[in-house]
Amino acid sequence: MWNNNDGMPLAPPGTGGPMIPPPHPSYTALPPPSNPAPPAEPTPEEAEAKLEEKARKWMQLNSKRYGDKRKFGFVETQKEDMPPEHVRKIIRDHGDMSSKKFRHDKRVYLGALKFVPHAVFKLLENMPMPWEQVRDVKVLYHITGAITFVNEIPWVVEPIYMAQWGTMWIMMRREKRDRRHFKRMRFPPFDDEEPPLDYADNLLDVDPLEPIQLELDEEEDSAVHTWFYDHKPLVKTKLINGPSYRKWNLSLPIMATLHRLAGQLLSDLIDRNYFYLFDMPSFFTAKALNMCIPGGPKFEPLYRDMEKGDEDWNEFNDINKLIIRSPLRTEYRIAFPHLYNNRPRKVKLCVYHSPMVMYIKTEDPDLPAFYYDPLLHPISNTNKERRERNVFEDDGEDDFILPEGVEPLLKDTHLYTDTTAAGISLLFAPRPFNMRSGRTRRSEDIPLVSEWFKEHCPPAYPVKVRVSYQKLLKCYVLNELHHRPPKAQKKKHLFRSLAATKFFQSTELDWVEVGLQVCRQGYNMLNLLIHRKNLNYLHLDYNFNLKPVKTLTTKERKKSRFGNAFHLCREILRLTKLVVDANVQFRLGNVDAFS
Repeated sequence: MWNNNDGMPLAPPGTGGPMIPPPHPSYTALPPPSNPAPPAEPTPEEAEAKLEEKARKWMQLNSKRYGDKRKFGFVETQKEDMPPEHVRKIIRDHGDMSSKKFRHDKRVYLGALKFVPHAVFKLLENMPMPWEQVRDVKVLYHITGAITFVNEIPWVVEPIYMAQWGTMWIMMRREKRDRRHFKRMRFPPFDDEEPPLDYADNLLDVDPLEPIQLELDEEEDSAVHTWFYDHKPLVKTKLINGPSYRKWNLSLPIMATLHRLAGQLLSDLIDRNYFYLFDMPSFFTAKALNMCIPGGPKFEPLYRDMEKGDEDWNEFNDINKLIIRSPLRTEYRIAFPHLYNNRPRKVKLCVYHSPMVMYIKTEDPDLPAFYYDPLLHPISNTNKERRERNVFEDDGEDDFILPEGVEPLLKDTHLYTDTTAAGISLLFAPRPFNMRSGRTRRSEDIPLVSEWFKEHCPPAYPVKVRVSYQKLLKCYVLNELHHRPPKAQKKKHLFRSLAATKFFQSTELDWVEVGLQVCRQGYNMLNLLIHRKNLNYLHLDYNFNLKPVKTLTTKERKKSRFGNAFHLCREILRLTKLVVDANVQFRLGNVDAFS
């Protein structure tokens, strides 16, 4: 039972005997394996084929994750920019929509009316600046010519933008001083019955006049000389993050030059103590107490019960009352509201004093970085004689002498360099010149002169100017008072969703051409709305004035009443037409850039 083929008995399982039979005598033992030979390296062709195979598999694996979403087997290709002639022909063919060929497009034009305010906003937002001759903008337009959007956001570097406007201020003051025969521009620039000009016929081949640009010195302004008036300065340099134009990082020489060029718009006030009782907490307290800081804004009373006296309790029968017989100034009541007021409510405590600033702005660029300014008097040394009497002189000891070879620390370091004075001035400069880097902002978000009305109005100014200061301050305080932190909202991209449809195309046009198109489109929309209500006795002229063509009956007057939205849209388009026509007159050469 437990025999192998040779008849040799095998031990039963579990007895500890040999379980594996010995090898057959006919088998010869193999020699022990030697070291295996290394695999042959693949040829370049094989390696390339293997790499292509891996790439093919990788593409196949990710095609579902990152590929275009197919809708019923159709994949829309990326849209290319159309030539400008395409939209020009559409706008020219549609004209004033009176042709029967375009009767089906009237519904589209009326539907686009709700987008007119946004189209106007994007148009005015990207308006060319005084230092630009022509500005080309990206455009998104409907294939029927119903509406045209400027598809750009005017990101600007804040210190560069303020310096550019600072040079505009200088040039305009010079022009006002030197010009002999000043001719003002006529408004409205074009007649009421004159249709908007055709860009291709009148403006396409006309060379514009020179813009307003300050002639910069190649040595003094060398840091900004080559790019200062470009449309997007420094866009292809390392100082900007890239074509998205969202972050900037400027060097010290550039910032110093920009700070000097923007000096006309910046305040010279450095000491914050100037704004004592003329800052936001003081304005809030004055409003809550129904008082007016001299030169500050006036408000309606916050509480109506302040003048009502309590018959059972007054200042004469209250044993805890502090009675002050001398008249109290308004400043006392605002500076110490809990001490000098009977019932302070909703008051804010302001900063009493800030550390004094000992910096004085230098007017002479040749002065050293550290020098003695005569305005800063040294502290008088009153205890000099007393200290001299207390000095103990010991004649027995020699004076202390340093050993040879001892040198002062930082011996080889210069006290200041060429950029030290500029760095100190930037340290005390107002925002944004006290920063070296930051994010770009929209041009309309940058306050150029808002710091002016936050200071005390000089008493020598005319009454109308002082009233303007007060009104601007009042709006500023109310805006701060009613400000609420913005709620988190899901970002919606209108232009991106419109561009994804088959009804919109994109191109690049001159800003003036886009403005003329928006004015023409707005005119067509309002005209179609008027005729849709069968108000044939109302006439809308090309400057967006609504006039009756005859004396209206009472019934016609009632029927011809439009809502606030219509008239608001009409007034917005009227303003836009004035701005666009002013640019058209400049491009035609009828007025110069200063008019």
